Amino acid sequence: MHFGKSLQSGWRYARDIYGALGGTDRWDWARVSGDPARFRAWLAANQNTLKSDGIVRRFGNHRKYQSLEDQKPNGTGAAVQSYVAWVGPPRTHEELFRDALVAASGDERQAFARLYRSMTAVVSFGRTAKFDYLTIIGKLGLAPIEPDSTYMSGATGPLDGARLLFLGSTTANGATPRQLDRWLVELEAQLGVGMQVLEDSLCNWQKSPDNFRRFRG
Repeated sequence: MHFGKSLQSGWRYARDIYGALGGTDRWDWARVSGDPARFRAWLAANQNTLKSDGIVRRFGNHRKYQSLEDQKPNGTGAAVQSYVAWVGPPRTHEELFRDALVAASGDERQAFARLYRSMTAVVSFGRTAKFDYLTIIGKLGLAPIEPDSTYMSGATGPLDGARLLFLGSTTANGATPRQLDRWLVELEAQLGVGMQVLEDSLCNWQKSPDNFRRFRG
């Protein structure tokens, strides 16, 4: 999720960093969570290789402003270290999601909301990264959570789509993001397709309302 899939290089960033550039040890969860500082030291030592060894590596479309730099406050090193802190080892991912469900009295949508708010602690994870990460967790069946809203506040493409749908123009100012979100919750209650489907559909539709265009990242 941090790197995303790039049209130019696919999952190359994730592959090379997870695989430690072909080293004998992988930077898997057990190793990284056990010593985040060691991972950051490795990342700093391999910056030049990752950037100038002739292999094309790109962040995905939703992560295109992300920085690989270890020392930058919003770079990969800080993102990984803050993610580990968010999970909170020795607590596992399974326990993290279970705790959210317990706190939400088993309500899958309220558990999503709790996790979404708590993910603000993860460096570089803004509205889109948090929403995408948690919806993927639910869609893969890794935890019984689902979005309780489309989270329009902070959105760009989906917000334009919501404005176009309800107000007739992507630039209309007749409703706040929060109001648009409430309308979308009401719409989803009738359609029953899920908030993620609505959010993704609005984002893609507003790019070409009259002609279908397949979004490829």
